[in-house]
Amino acid sequence: MKIERYRFQNGKWSSPPSPAPSGSLVFAFGCRRIADTSEAWEGLDTIARNGTLIGCSTAGEIFDAEVEEESVVVAALTFAHAEHRVASAKVEGPVASFLAGQSIAAELQREDLRAMVVFGDGVHVNGSELLRGLSAEVSGEVVIAGGLSGDGDRFESTWTLLNDQRNQKEVVACGFYGESLHVRSVSGTGWDIFGPSRRVTRAEGNVLYELDGRPALELYDRYLGDLSAALPAAGLLFPLEIRKERVIRTIRGIDREAGSVTFAGDIPPGREVRLMKANFDRLVQGAEDAARELRSLADRPTFTLAISCVGRKLVLRERSEEEVEATLEMLPSGSSQIGFFSYGQLGPGEDGRCRLFNQSITLLALQEQ
Repeated sequence: MKIERYRFQNGKWSSPPSPAPSGSLVFAFGCRRIADTSEAWEGLDTIARNGTLIGCSTAGEIFDAEVEEESVVVAALTFAHAEHRVASAKVEGPVASFLAGQSIAAELQREDLRAMVVFGDGVHVNGSELLRGLSAEVSGEVVIAGGLSGDGDRFESTWTLLNDQRNQKEVVACGFYGESLHVRSVSGTGWDIFGPSRRVTRAEGNVLYELDGRPALELYDRYLGDLSAALPAAGLLFPLEIRKERVIRTIRGIDREAGSVTFAGDIPPGREVRLMKANFDRLVQGAEDAARELRSLADRPTFTLAISCVGRKLVLRERSEEEVEATLEMLPSGSSQIGFFSYGQLGPGEDGRCRLFNQSITLLALQEQ
């Protein structure tokens, strides 16, 4: 596997873009405003001229151990033997996220399918339903990883990228095939629980209406105090843990008239939940612990896709680079890492099955034997 990387920042490319070899797969992640510029787009078009381009908008970019803003990061992968295929599906209406996942998985399904990388619109896609649709069509042995696209801390408009198209309300995915490909995916968290357990007494999909019989937004207003005026962005600092599934959900929007809170994934009625808060050292340790599981990788060229949460970035601020440094240090010497900060992460849970996470970091490592 050959890996070439580029970075577009401050109006220029780190090195002159050149066409990747025929059949290459090109990942690109970038700030929405910057990626929309003609200079950035012309460079992407040049790099992916002979291959396939896939990616999304971000809430921050990752390049090795560096965390960037207002940039575009690119990796062109050329496989010696492994194959890849791409698929996409529109998301329109409340049940469309499930149907999009089902459609994409059916299109990419093949006996030698090893992994799928999936990127969805971070504002319009219900990640839980998307994953349910994906999982309905593929076996549990297929690695599924990815994330929901970002728009900084604005939550206004995101897009996914496939070849020369940047679209809203769309899911894009890439399937990887062949015995020569070695794939590993891990996830890490590191948040602390606080406050009492509360029961979800009314919820519909990813909209939480009541906790213990009271408006859900009332709880956030009480705990956040003056910060509640900055919701939904301020809610990134106080996610919700669903205790049975051991997954974290982060706020994506609020409705003051209804007293409801919309999350990036489903909140099942009847479940016990607890608020969480940040512990700086534990967040970094969570990323390091996840990456430590990749130390068993063979000492050969490795590409790692790192997808962290915008909430972690807002909490860690200048310490954000510590978590991506920690992950890179655990990989084989000479490994390449790019990625982005997202509105939701798809990665393995404690049982090995893919879950939708918020406030986590997911790593997908690719090697070719």
